[in-house]
Amino acid sequence: MYNAHDTTAQAVAMAYDNDTVSARLDAVIDRWTGSDRIAGLAMHVTRQGRLVYRREAGLADRERGRTVTGETVFRLASLTKTIVAATALALAEAGRLSLADAVSDWLPDFRPTTATGLRPRISLHHLMTHTSGLGYDFLDDGGSPYAAAGIDQGLGDGSISLEENLARLSALPLFFAPGTQWRYSMSIDVLGAVIERAADMPLPDAVARYVTRPLGMTDTSFAVPDATRLAAAYKDGPHGALRMSEQGDSVPLGGGFGAVPARAANASAWPSGGAGMYGTATDYLRFLEAVRTGGGPILGRRAAASIGRHAIDNLRAWTEGPGWGFGLGAAVLLDPAAADTPQSAGTWQWGGVYGNHWFVDPGQELTVVVLTNTSVAGMSGAFPEELCKALYAGIHSAAGR
Repeated sequence: MYNAHDTTAQAVAMAYDNDTVSARLDAVIDRWTGSDRIAGLAMHVTRQGRLVYRREAGLADRERGRTVTGETVFRLASLTKTIVAATALALAEAGRLSLADAVSDWLPDFRPTTATGLRPRISLHHLMTHTSGLGYDFLDDGGSPYAAAGIDQGLGDGSISLEENLARLSALPLFFAPGTQWRYSMSIDVLGAVIERAADMPLPDAVARYVTRPLGMTDTSFAVPDATRLAAAYKDGPHGALRMSEQGDSVPLGGGFGAVPARAANASAWPSGGAGMYGTATDYLRFLEAVRTGGGPILGRRAAASIGRHAIDNLRAWTEGPGWGFGLGAAVLLDPAAADTPQSAGTWQWGGVYGNHWFVDPGQELTVVVLTNTSVAGMSGAFPEELCKALYAGIHSAAGR
């Protein structure tokens, strides 16, 4: 398992310092933080289980002059989903639930209809693969039924209960019959409610019991006990990152949607399985490395592999662009040429709207975590693409010497 304090990692990193990986990544990071398009970030890269690059750069809080350090906690947003998916898989291995179960087996009141009024069977597998028929309002061009119903999509103020949120969600028609399409969605929030029933404990306790505590992820949770370590939230602006209003702002993604950064200070906010966690780059890397190397101590090898194994047949995860499928917790690269990426086929990845992304390339034994506090530049677009190309160019350059 990855050890952030492993001094042998420094020796491995030295092999890439001479005009290869480190210099190329530094150049990208310096350009983006120097131009204030990314306020601050923490990036960790391991290869073959060894730390080959680590960088904290920029400002966790620009207005207060607080720099990003290894202790900085970021809003994980949708990076929460893969951790919650792993929790469900751990419960399945323990015999507490089955992915073939119907959601209504666990949540009898959660029975959305289709546009024709039918109540189809939604399975836990549908939830984990985003083929449930649920959605997110930022994917709509306008007039979102979710917004009209006042549904909290995990980034709101957290003032309503999980039960009320699910009641509002189940009252709306599905976008399609389960299993017939892929659509990024609130499925993992519903899965979180199932986990509570199956584990017989609140979702934060279940995630701690089955994932974060066994991995020693002491800085990752659904609450922020020390607000002085939390990075401020910023969003893309015309001339650089703009600080988001703590009490509510619009995230510049799709048609735009609301987010309340101050939710982090609300200890009673309902635990969103899709977007509600906070953590550090060190912790998240520890989680990904555990999954990449076979799952121990949280999952068996087969369950761990299923997170990054394509599971939706001929459907595709179109949010990632061409060439991407989806597993039980992450997008899966099926066609690198179609995706126009140097990543290997079989790479699995995901991002979070507050400005985070990660990927695991099993073929290269490579794990990359990039947590920023700038939405959405840190999650998708030119910045992640430049980092990815710089990383692989450096690796190939070093390998060719």
